Amino acid sequence: MQLMIVEDDDAVATALADAVRASGHDALRVSRGSDALLQHHSAQMILLDLGLPDLDGLEVLRKLRLVTNAPIIILSARNDERSVVRGLRLGADDYLIKPIGLAVLLARIDAVARRAFVQTQGVSDLQVGPLHIDIEKRAAFLQGHELALTAKEFDLLALLANHAGSVVTREQILDSLWGDAFVAVSRSLDVHLTGLRAKLNTPGMIVNVRGVGYRLETPGP
Repeated sequence: MQLMIVEDDDAVATALADAVRASGHDALRVSRGSDALLQHHSAQMILLDLGLPDLDGLEVLRKLRLVTNAPIIILSARNDERSVVRGLRLGADDYLIKPIGLAVLLARIDAVARRAFVQTQGVSDLQVGPLHIDIEKRAAFLQGHELALTAKEFDLLALLANHAGSVVTREQILDSLWGDAFVAVSRSLDVHLTGLRAKLNTPGMIVNVRGVGYRLETPGP
């Protein structure tokens, strides 16, 4: 498993990386919250310190949860109840208070992985009612008729279809299609979304959840 260690203390980061590698995992270390937000794609689990030099760790956690479902374990010296509660409510899978024994940490990593590990990749076809998407051929069909989609429109439709019935946030879309949830490309998303809706020509199929994101509903027969 690929773990990202978000820790600005070199000694602590080295000890963590050595421990997880010794247990058979791969480790990527970053020291800044902004780096974690840009490089999270490669992480299957994230170990997150809260005392980072550029961003507060809880803010990093909040932003990560907009774009990734990868399990996140907080490792922090903050042991006050408010920080622990906020961390868990913002989406952390576990909250461990420093200093923590490495054997205990590895056991908690295994426990979190067992209950929260997210399945990724490997999907070759998506079926949402009469909408069929062939991921490998990058082709989409509605009621048997192929849709003439641009590359970005196809990626957008596939993303929404993979979460059909659930809301996909604007941040998740921007992160998946443009590689950064926090760059100013929202207007580009609006343009591609308008084009996709026109080609689907099915009112109500893509629902705008105001202030959050979009949801793909199963179209009628």
